[in-house]
Amino acid sequence: MEQKKGGMKKTRSAGKGLSEKRLAALLDKGRLPQHVAIIMDGNGRWAEMRGLPRIAGHREGIRSVKEVVTACRKLGIYALTIYAFSLENWRRPPQEIRELMSLLKEYLKKELPTLMKHGIRFRTIGRIERLPGSVIRQIAEAEAATRGNDKMVLTIALSYGGRTEIVDAVRKMLSDFQRGVLTLDQVDEVRLGHYLSTAGLPDPDLMIRTSGEARISNFLLWQMAYTELYFTKTLWPDFRRPDFLQALQDFQSRKRRFGLVQGQIKKQGGAGQG
Repeated sequence: MEQKKGGMKKTRSAGKGLSEKRLAALLDKGRLPQHVAIIMDGNGRWAEMRGLPRIAGHREGIRSVKEVVTACRKLGIYALTIYAFSLENWRRPPQEIRELMSLLKEYLKKELPTLMKHGIRFRTIGRIERLPGSVIRQIAEAEAATRGNDKMVLTIALSYGGRTEIVDAVRKMLSDFQRGVLTLDQVDEVRLGHYLSTAGLPDPDLMIRTSGEARISNFLLWQMAYTELYFTKTLWPDFRRPDFLQALQDFQSRKRRFGLVQGQIKKQGGAGQG
């Protein structure tokens, strides 16, 4: 296993060097993650390495989004959540933000027919109200049109921060408490989960981060308590179906104990396995 400075574990090499066909054949279809979360990192660096404007990297990254969405749909992975724009990203140059928002509108407009065709529900999480009005309208249209789709859920985190999400959930709980809808005895981890923006979705089983960075950057902090983390040096615009299959192969090599010991897992028939 590779190591990063400070002892941080890096991506395992399960499946490394195998062909796409072989990787697909090795996957155990019965042990795929229900929910995959992705931090799409490296678009800007990809463009700069080629002497291109940063928006070119974001545009190429859209191709990777499409490929991973298609792979999830074909494999039967129910939920995919991608981190597209964080609250911290508002500090970026205004021109880049405008270009990103335009690209987002373009993606939603072009992909809506595909989402409808394949029964994919589209959702967003984050402080969407900070986005430009035209983007909010495009999001609302896509969410409304796909609301009845139930084959897969594609969630895009926009103007999102994990800590802010938890704060917002607590505020909603306090509001319900003040109105007499909620009592202190009812407050527990499960109840708080109902107030999060991901309510109704299973917690992520696997989180993938591209570009070599090994941190979760304020993404789904509550939800990723037991998520398997996978870090790869591949920049997001270069991350395609074989890379995704390799991440899934690595996931299936993990032993997920959820606080149990191996003996307990064996007695439960391997319930703790990936």
